[in-house]
Amino acid sequence: MSVPLRILIVTDSFPPNCGGSGWSTWELAHGLVGRGHHVEIVKAEARGPSGIRQRDYEGLRVTEFCRPAVNVPVVRNVLKNERLWMALGDYLAQRLRTDEMDLVHAQHVMTTVPSIRAGLATETPVVATVRDYWPVCYWSNLIYDPSAQHLCPQCTATMMTKCVKPRAGPASLAAWPLIPYMRRNLRTKRQTLARASAVIAVSHALADDLRARAPELAATPLYTIPNPVDMTEIDRVHDTAPRPQAEPYLMYAGKLATNKGVQFLIRAVKDADVAWPLVVAGDGPLRADLERDAAAAGISLRVLGWIDRRETLTWMRHASALAFPSYGPESLSRVLIEAAALGVPIAAMETGGTKDIIRPDVTGLLSPDPDSFSRDLARLASDERLRGSLGAAARADVHVRFAATSVVERVEQVYRSLLLPRAA
Repeated sequence: MSVPLRILIVTDSFPPNCGGSGWSTWELAHGLVGRGHHVEIVKAEARGPSGIRQRDYEGLRVTEFCRPAVNVPVVRNVLKNERLWMALGDYLAQRLRTDEMDLVHAQHVMTTVPSIRAGLATETPVVATVRDYWPVCYWSNLIYDPSAQHLCPQCTATMMTKCVKPRAGPASLAAWPLIPYMRRNLRTKRQTLARASAVIAVSHALADDLRARAPELAATPLYTIPNPVDMTEIDRVHDTAPRPQAEPYLMYAGKLATNKGVQFLIRAVKDADVAWPLVVAGDGPLRADLERDAAAAGISLRVLGWIDRRETLTWMRHASALAFPSYGPESLSRVLIEAAALGVPIAAMETGGTKDIIRPDVTGLLSPDPDSFSRDLARLASDERLRGSLGAAARADVHVRFAATSVVERVEQVYRSLLLPRAA
C-alpha cells in the first residue's frame, strides 16, 4: 500500500461560494482524502479585512488568507498580485516549515506565484494547475477586442495597446504607460511558473498554448490532466432530481460576460427559431443587455441568477438542450462536463479545450462561428432523436474520461514522481 501524503492545496476559490475552478479544487481535495491522504486548504481572499481565519468545509481544514484589494484600476491588480504574492509567500513558507507537508498544489492565478516561491524557499515540491490563460495573457482570456472575430495571436507591446483600448475606453491613451507594468507582471508569472516542480494543464488546447506562448516552460514537466468531476453526485441528480418546470426549455449556465459569448446568445436562439423559453442560471455584466435583447426579439427569458450547485444541476438535468456560445478560449468547461454527464444534448462553440469534452456529431454539436451555432441549435430543437443519441453518448463518454476517481489517481501519480527522488 502506498504511503499517505500530506498535501497543502493553495487556491483562489473554494466552496461553498465559488465557480467551476473552486468546485474542481474541492473534487481534487475530496478525492485525495478518499485515497487516504491528509489534505489542508489555504484560500486567498482579495477582499474583507486583513487577517487569517480558520473554517472547516466537509471535514477539510480551510485557512482563509485575506488581504483586501481596493476597487481602483491598476492599484487593485497590484494588490491582488505583487503585494499579495509577497505576503502569502511568506505565510506559506512559514507554514511549510512548521507543518511538514510533502507537497504543495497551487490552483490558480493569485496563488501560484507565492506557492512556488514558498516551495523553493523550503525545498518543497510544488505542482501548479493552470485552468485558464493567466500565464500568457494579462486579462487571462486572449480577448484583445470583443468585436474581433479572432483571439489575440501573441502578447506583444503592440497587441497590448489594442487590448487596453476597449477596456479603458476614452482613457486608453492615458493607460498606455501601464503596458510596461503589464508585461513585467506577465513575465514574472511565466518565469515563476517555469520553476514549479510540475505543471498540469487541464486541456490539450491549453497545454499547446502554454508551449507556444510561454517558452520559459520548455524544461518544466507539463502534464495534461482534466478537472475531476464527482460522478456519484451527478448520477444522484440524474436519477432523483425533480423536474423544475413542466414545459421544455433551452438552458444557458454560467457568467453573463463577453468571454462566455453571451452577446451571441439571443440572436442565435432567434435565428434558430427555437420555440422553447430560455432559462439562464448565472449572472454578470451582460445581464441587462441579455434581458433587453430577449425582450426585443420576443424570446421568453427566465434568469435564475446565481443559484447553488445542486439547483443548477437539477435545471440542467431536465433541459431539452444546453446552449454554450463561448467566445473566449475555454480551457475546460465544467458546465459542459456536468451537462454531458447528465445526458443533456449540447450545442457549443468550438473554442479552447471544448473539443477535449465534445466529440463532434457524436457527443454534441460543435460550431466554428455564431451562424453555425444558430444552425446547430435549430438542429437540436427540431430533432428529438438526435437529442437523445447525443445526450446518451455524451453521458457514457464523460463518465469514463472525467470521473474524479481516475483523474485524482493521475494527479497522485504526478505527486509520486516528484517525491521519488527525495525518498531515494
